[in-house]
Amino acid sequence: MAAPGFWDNQEKAQPVVGRLKSLKSLITPMQDAVSSAEDLTALIEMAEEDDSFGDEVAAEVKRLDMVVEGLELKALLSGPNDSAGAILSINARDGGTDANDWAEMMLRMYIQWAQKNDYTTELLDRNDNEEAGINSAAIAIRGPMAYGYLKGETGLHRLVRISPFNSEGKRQTSFAAVDVSPEVTDDVDIEVNWDKDVREDTYRASGAGGQHVNKTDSAIRLTHHPSGLVVQCQNERSQHKNRATARKMLLASLLREEEMKREAEQAENYQSKARVGFGSQIRNYFLHPDQRVKDARTGFSMGNFHNVLDGNIQEFFDSFLRWRVGQDEKQ
Repeated sequence: MAAPGFWDNQEKAQPVVGRLKSLKSLITPMQDAVSSAEDLTALIEMAEEDDSFGDEVAAEVKRLDMVVEGLELKALLSGPNDSAGAILSINARDGGTDANDWAEMMLRMYIQWAQKNDYTTELLDRNDNEEAGINSAAIAIRGPMAYGYLKGETGLHRLVRISPFNSEGKRQTSFAAVDVSPEVTDDVDIEVNWDKDVREDTYRASGAGGQHVNKTDSAIRLTHHPSGLVVQCQNERSQHKNRATARKMLLASLLREEEMKREAEQAENYQSKARVGFGSQIRNYFLHPDQRVKDARTGFSMGNFHNVLDGNIQEFFDSFLRWRVGQDEKQ
């Protein structure tokens, strides 16, 4: 990074900066753990001579135990793309307008999580629903191990609540589908025949964005025929920029597909990914009859719905990492 001309190409520089942050996120707490362990040894020797140090020893043991546990969790983020940024897409599914509203609530939840962890976010695509919420959206989340933490979010998320869109106040169940792919870099080893295998469609962007956006065919949709994958981008006013972003999104989706085929625990997820409706959700969010959020895979739950929707979802990520280790051991 100190080399002359490093910052001349921002697009190439950013992945290097991201890798440095990922390395520091591992090295810094590890150095702290080693240093603290040495200090603890000295503290224990002092406590053997003076009982007044006993409480201090207990507090430091507890703190150090949490540091080591955090390192153990990060050690589980050892996949080939875990250190990469993440492209996260959300699509409203069953549930009508409630599902559109739910999809937007989830979009806010992930952005809030990113902000709480000093990650950066970039809106890649957003398709607003005419009545409320969104039909779909895609964002890039960049930070240490972003994809490693977020990849377990792929699947259906189910909300149960009293519908604000129902005049009779009935309980409504709605679904939003989340898909997460690693953000690709220029050196990604995926070959795509853009002329033969990919169909490009242009259309007018929807929603807010200024007169220019709504009056020109600046939005891009790419369909990859061999895989059936479809991505779209309409966030930029420039068709050229939207095309470049859409291509990155498609490459990211293809990379994710290759990863899921390669990893045994992801293969089952790949086969069930297209299912929609009851029984296929990965997490349930309840506002009625009581408040709670429970992961259908790990069994981990939290009792404060609004706290979760404010982006406090790291414990769900950690429990998924532990659960996945258990699944690997069973296999």
